[in-house]
Amino acid sequence: MNELRHRLHRFLNAHPARRYWIGYSGGLDSHVLLHLCAELRAETGPVFAALHVNHRLHPDAPVWQDHCRAICESLQVPFRAVQVDATPRPGQSPEEAARKARYRAFRETLGANEALLLAQHQDDQAETVLLQLLRGAGPAGLAGMPACTDLGQGWLLRPLLDVPRQTLQAYAKAEGLHWIDDPSNTDTRYDRNFLRHRVMPLLRRRWPAADRTLARSARHCAETVALLEAATNPALDALMAADGSLDFAALTTRPEPQQRGLLRTWLKRQGTRPPSTVYLDRILSECRQAASDRIPCIRWRGGEVRRWRGRLYFLATPPPPATDWQSPWDGRAALLLPDGSRLEAVPAPRGIPLALWQERPITVRYRRGGEILRQHGHRRPLKKFLQEQRVPPWKRHHLPLVYLGEELVAVAGLWCAELTDRTPAVRPRWLPQSHDRSFEPVTD
Repeated sequence: MNELRHRLHRFLNAHPARRYWIGYSGGLDSHVLLHLCAELRAETGPVFAALHVNHRLHPDAPVWQDHCRAICESLQVPFRAVQVDATPRPGQSPEEAARKARYRAFRETLGANEALLLAQHQDDQAETVLLQLLRGAGPAGLAGMPACTDLGQGWLLRPLLDVPRQTLQAYAKAEGLHWIDDPSNTDTRYDRNFLRHRVMPLLRRRWPAADRTLARSARHCAETVALLEAATNPALDALMAADGSLDFAALTTRPEPQQRGLLRTWLKRQGTRPPSTVYLDRILSECRQAASDRIPCIRWRGGEVRRWRGRLYFLATPPPPATDWQSPWDGRAALLLPDGSRLEAVPAPRGIPLALWQERPITVRYRRGGEILRQHGHRRPLKKFLQEQRVPPWKRHHLPLVYLGEELVAVAGLWCAELTDRTPAVRPRWLPQSHDRSFEPVTD
């Protein structure tokens, strides 16, 4: 049992964090991890807290949450419970819906330099490799679950990936732990449960070391993927622009396997999980066949890719624009917009004079069509200005417009009217929810 604590201690020393959140469902695996962390804290002093995600899918979910809270209190580990909506969307499996809701809660909980510890073990890794193999995955999928990966502002850590579940069961029994058995974990209608309860026992009878060897194959695949990405990165750097878009014409001069590999790595850089090969092939073929004046769009659950002006752009499926939304703004505090972005008024040598700002109403709205701005003493359509600024069409309706009375005086971070050279003056500064490198400010 001391070996488990030593293993965890070594792992955490290799992955230091300001605080470690323990993903605690109440099941055997996460209870063992929680108990190990509580003992380790007493010896070496890392900061731990438990995070319980209540999916609200089982009538006993409130009872399970209370159980987890009581266990944490007995171990003197701070406890936080988060309730999520895990209702599947059309075409989505219950497993996928629950996983997405759970990881959303994880991302929202993690602060800067914090890590989430999950109790997945060697048997889980073996199941993951088999599932990916049956789905036709390539090396990235067959690499299984990584021991360390970025998540939100911090990291997701799996310190027990090399530990057989049998070892965790022995620890739980020796320490007299009491855990929750979720009945859904035995429902073989779910793919992972079918593998766990029907397939893996057969494999172990024939190949007793099946879990260990499958997990070893996952490590080999992970090393291969890392080498491939390292070899791909210089070529990808040459194809990418500062705004994250990809030179499609240059991409298609390469052999098809390289095209798919570059697409996968590019999408990972955009912060999304690459889609299946079927979708990668669709991106390549549809963008190659579409006329130059068209904007082909290939969508999947993780987002969409569009070709525009010879470049590929990834979009994380933004919400539809709120064309009827508008709000007054006094400029004293940042204005929160419907999409989660913000506007701030910052001092500037030239711009909107504060006196004028205070005399006439300032409002913020989105595009409705037919807007006119006054630039260099001339009136011109906003649409024409956005085209000249090379703003992609799908972004134009998400740009906040600032009005002084009924006069358009600023467009997001792209343009601000210089109504005076007297000070004090201000300019609106747009802070997108996620860093968007495609907007560079211009002046009148």
